[in-house]
Amino acid sequence: MKYLVKLMMLLITIIFPPFALAFESHSSQLTAIDNPLAILALLIFFGSYLLVIFEEKIHLPKSKPMIFSAGLLWIIAAIVGRQLGVSHEAMEAAVTHNLEEFAELFLFLLVAMIYINALEERNVFEALKGYLINRGFNYQQLFWVTSGIAFVLSPIADNLTTALIMGAVVMAVGRGNPKFIGQTCVVIVIAANAGGAFSPFGDITTLMVWQSGHASFFDFFQLFIPAVINYLIPAAIISRYLPKGQPPMLTERTEVKTGGYLVCGLFLVTICLAVTFENLLGLPPYLGMMFGLSLLFLTIYFKKRTLKQDDEDVKFNVFSKLAKPEWDTLLFFFGVMYCVGALGFFGYLTSISQIMYGDWGATTANIAAGAISAIIDNIPVMFAILTMHPDMDHFQWLLITFTAGVGGSLLSVGSAAGVALMGTAKGHYTFMTHLKWTWAIALGYLGGIVAHFLLNG
Repeated sequence: MKYLVKLMMLLITIIFPPFALAFESHSSQLTAIDNPLAILALLIFFGSYLLVIFEEKIHLPKSKPMIFSAGLLWIIAAIVGRQLGVSHEAMEAAVTHNLEEFAELFLFLLVAMIYINALEERNVFEALKGYLINRGFNYQQLFWVTSGIAFVLSPIADNLTTALIMGAVVMAVGRGNPKFIGQTCVVIVIAANAGGAFSPFGDITTLMVWQSGHASFFDFFQLFIPAVINYLIPAAIISRYLPKGQPPMLTERTEVKTGGYLVCGLFLVTICLAVTFENLLGLPPYLGMMFGLSLLFLTIYFKKRTLKQDDEDVKFNVFSKLAKPEWDTLLFFFGVMYCVGALGFFGYLTSISQIMYGDWGATTANIAAGAISAIIDNIPVMFAILTMHPDMDHFQWLLITFTAGVGGSLLSVGSAAGVALMGTAKGHYTFMTHLKWTWAIALGYLGGIVAHFLLNG
């Protein structure tokens, strides 16, 4: 049995090194990695994550296996805890420890999603798409314009939303040219992930580091130049293989609905409130986001009172378009956090932590963790690292923020942006389309790391 446990721990280190991180010390943490039930919990976790990886093939939303596994893992943890004499109070403390982490992330993301949906309902993104399509750009220009906008937009709108918006533009103008669509979608994923790496609003992992207090809001802008390099190197390489010519212009044009620009302004105000609450008032950023959400609610309320009953905008509801995939994402985060918390409760993460941040060192561990995030989601990567609280300086915290944020670009399944585009651009942007350019993306990944060492080391 002990050899089996050692083998499983070795597999975690090789395949899932981010999970080989220590769990924050609690009196309720066990040393039970050789317990048969603990090994069963580990196998359940591996199985559920395989289902997540093959989500597009089996059409099972990623939240379902992770929530199911989270429940099973904590049932097993309670049984093992009772066998080893853990009190009810200690068990409750171990479970609720993860709740605070999830609640802050949930409220922050919920506000951002509501604003994004309000902007979509007001046709802000559709108007942007129509404007770009009818500018008469050739394929080369459209390639740089769409990917450049993706890089600039993702720090505000998040990498997933940005990739879907710009992917829709590429699909519209590149109709009939699958080569252009595939290559441009690859770079849009790279640009969206790179742009999100230097802003707490652009990527969940950056947001988690910010909320944990390891870096202030403006500290992340030190990653701007590394992020630019991470985007430009593969983009410059791929652009040399684009098809020639110019796509046909479209006659359709969408106008921004009344109040669309006001919602844009309120969103920017809300972002400023989150930063102000954290930097000046010492309050958590999610509280500033919730306060900004109230401004949107009040604005809509007073706006509706000035409209006639037969006006279409009277029926506008900011909750009506809170899409199913977004709730799937939020619940997936819940499952991941509680699964990682259960593994930490058993003592798995503590037992292997020395391999990552002890034997390998922080730099090697952080670069490896970023590369592995191309295979598994970067959310559990970052959550495991934050749970550990490794002894790292400011430079290393920025390094893991960067590598976890952009490492997912190495494969199409490594980020939410890539997975989403594979679904919306089926037949044009695929796993193999992206894999063809992984070598160029890896050059950008290493180039960004080198830039971080030169500029911020």
